[in-house]
Amino acid sequence: MSLAAPGPETRVYRPAELNREVRLHIEAGFPRLWLSGEISNLARPPSGHLYFTLKDERAQIRCALFRGNAAGIGFRPENGMQVLVRGRLGLYEPRGDYQLIADGLLEAGAGALAEAFEALKKKLEGEGLFEPAHKQELPPWPERISVVTSPSGAAIRDILQTLARRWPRAKVRIYPSQVQGETAPAELVRALKAADRHGFGQVILLARGGGSLEDLWAFNDEQLVRALHACKTPVISGVGHETDVTIADFVADLRAPTPTAAAVAATPDGPELLKRLRRLDTEIGRSMQRRLQEGMQRLDHAESRLKQQHPERRLDELARRREELSRRAEGAIKRQLDACQRRLQGLETRLAGRHPRRQIEQLGQQISTLRTRLDRAAQFNLERRRQQLASVVRALNSVSPLAVLERGYAVVRSDSGQALTQRDQFTKGNKINILMDEFEVDAEVLNAPRDTRLE
Repeated sequence: MSLAAPGPETRVYRPAELNREVRLHIEAGFPRLWLSGEISNLARPPSGHLYFTLKDERAQIRCALFRGNAAGIGFRPENGMQVLVRGRLGLYEPRGDYQLIADGLLEAGAGALAEAFEALKKKLEGEGLFEPAHKQELPPWPERISVVTSPSGAAIRDILQTLARRWPRAKVRIYPSQVQGETAPAELVRALKAADRHGFGQVILLARGGGSLEDLWAFNDEQLVRALHACKTPVISGVGHETDVTIADFVADLRAPTPTAAAVAATPDGPELLKRLRRLDTEIGRSMQRRLQEGMQRLDHAESRLKQQHPERRLDELARRREELSRRAEGAIKRQLDACQRRLQGLETRLAGRHPRRQIEQLGQQISTLRTRLDRAAQFNLERRRQQLASVVRALNSVSPLAVLERGYAVVRSDSGQALTQRDQFTKGNKINILMDEFEVDAEVLNAPRDTRLE
């Protein structure tokens, strides 16, 4: 049977791609774990890292302990030494080597404690003591804090200094206890129960400084862990340094990496809150000032618009417009009369320059005729300008609150009461009625209508 080439839908890996995916699966599938075995093939390069093989009678695995973690171990590893190694599984991609990236190393003497730690952890985890549902919320603004720790250790000094700096208004009560040695577990249980029973603190800090696994063993005591689980007051554990883990950390409502971090977790940052309050106070003041200024500007704008739209202002504008139109009309009439006068003077000058009497008589007749026509035209033009002026004045007066008839208008009617508006409705001897604002007059047409328009 021949082997067919893979189709386009089949992914073909390169070695680097496969090693990368295998590494991701290994790292995601295995949490941090402990291994026990014998050191062999130990190498100490100048970089300060440690490379070795951890083996038993049936298998082996490569291990790498980098300089930062290697500097923290308390002994010098040698080939043939029985040790406990803590770390995470990984893969060295360039060679495809499966290995353990170690972050901690203990001598075999600590193996029994580590096994006891894992056994108790597994037991309590099976009982549900580590479940998040059991965790209590911490008070955001605690005014009273209880501290269970040694009264003479560095941990209490760090806690008190941190609380005084961050949240000085909190009152602190110390419940003293040994934190190391054979009597430490019982004393810690008694102090923790007393702090919870008294109800002084709104939160309890369970703390001590760093140390070896043996030094911190009191915080892995089963009775202490169960007392922690039974506490009605929220508890923050701050035991050891950042890399130290105790079973009390899993049961406490919050785990802090150090005693100082526990004090920080229990309290708000007072100085920072004060800065924030001052900043908010300044921003509120500026906002109120800005809104006040905007309101004043809107009020000024509204007042300005009200003044611009006031009826008195409108009437003043109309009065000024009427006066302007009157001045312009009078000026136009005067300019027209001046032009006619200048033309007449010109004609008289030309007439005086002609000597023959016949021409003088003819020109005199022409001048007389032109003068008559000029007078009529000037009179008509003057009358038209007056009518235009009167029309403008009537248009301006139309905005006055006075009634139409109060302006001098009249309605001409026949005897039957019909309004007369056409020329052929007026004949000599007709009886007419003139209706005014407050009275009426009966009259008679004396002459036939005359054409008032310019021929």
